Amino acid sequence: MLDQIAKYSGKLLADRSAAPEGIAFAAQDDVILTAGEPELARLAGDILAQLNCLALAVARPSLPFAEFLAQRLAAGEQRIVPRDTETRTFLHDIPILRRAELGNRPADTIAHLLGNRKGIVVEGVGIVATGGLTVEQGYINWSSVFHSTFIKYLEDVLEQGFLLPGEAEAFTRFRREWLLPLSAEGLEFRTGPIPEKEDILDEIARVGRYTVQRGLVDSFFGNISYSNGDLIYISQTASSLDELAGCIDPVPFGNTSTVGITASSELVAHRRIFEVTGCRAILHGHPRFAVVMSMLCEERQGCTITDCWRDCPKVRILGGTPVVAGEIGAGGIARNVPPVIGRPGRAIVYGHGVFSIGTNDFREAFRSLVEVENWCREEYFRRFDEKRNSC
Repeated sequence: MLDQIAKYSGKLLADRSAAPEGIAFAAQDDVILTAGEPELARLAGDILAQLNCLALAVARPSLPFAEFLAQRLAAGEQRIVPRDTETRTFLHDIPILRRAELGNRPADTIAHLLGNRKGIVVEGVGIVATGGLTVEQGYINWSSVFHSTFIKYLEDVLEQGFLLPGEAEAFTRFRREWLLPLSAEGLEFRTGPIPEKEDILDEIARVGRYTVQRGLVDSFFGNISYSNGDLIYISQTASSLDELAGCIDPVPFGNTSTVGITASSELVAHRRIFEVTGCRAILHGHPRFAVVMSMLCEERQGCTITDCWRDCPKVRILGGTPVVAGEIGAGGIARNVPPVIGRPGRAIVYGHGVFSIGTNDFREAFRSLVEVENWCREEYFRRFDEKRNSC
């Protein structure tokens, strides 16, 4: 169990989402095991002792966005409701526990609010997330809350500006120091077509690692596939893209068996994209600026559609990339992405992420994913600067 705690503490450091001096985990074995920053580790152990789960992650985010969101809430409001797909599908909302509400027994208060929730934001502590059965689930849920609060804060700041002391300075540090240049430079890709099974599996696993290492997907979300004609090789549902060895399913292209039961929930969308475009490689990530920009519709005023993520019939364009609505799984994504992705080689799904394709291999798909995120990042800051300068 301690080796799992060390592994996922390391992942939080590797993706720079948690402050190095502020990470702790607790896990239930024969006894409760804790590791990490001593004060947070004690708190994690005390909370876990009161919960019906086997692991807990407590960590301070490397960015103060979750804390700012808590402070920006109106009096009486007790939850954040991000609009991205991950929140809607897995978290629903994110409860907030303010510093003044912790009382003399913070572990009791936090445990009571967590209940059956996957994660909450605790002012002055950080993000607290449960792992129902494994330490990995605690890491995943923590990362999901970080991802959703990141996106929510960028949305709110662009729309409302800075409201709190210290926000402007923190945002400048984030922009100048935390964000890293994003590129595909230095990465190696097999030149396709790739006919051999072992080579396909190896390439999918390698490109999955690239996607995580370059920050184009958070925690375990996203998926990747390759078609050799008869079979679609696709990452399994709930698999980590940086650990795909043994987690790639070969599925008959014609959907003639149930072997795809463990495959990604986006299998239907991938199959349809292959059919419509004739491509061989598909990569789907959740780069954060692309998610933010996809939800900034300039036609909201006067629009009667309430569930934009599902019901919007329009195809918007961001930097030459089409943006469509659609539910995950066999819903609207499988219907709406294939018709628009062929010519540009990429498409954004409202609040969800980016699909990109490669004619014969993953080089083209990966570069497209990078290009979309870079354009969205530049456009976000262009709008941000324009709005700030006009005030």
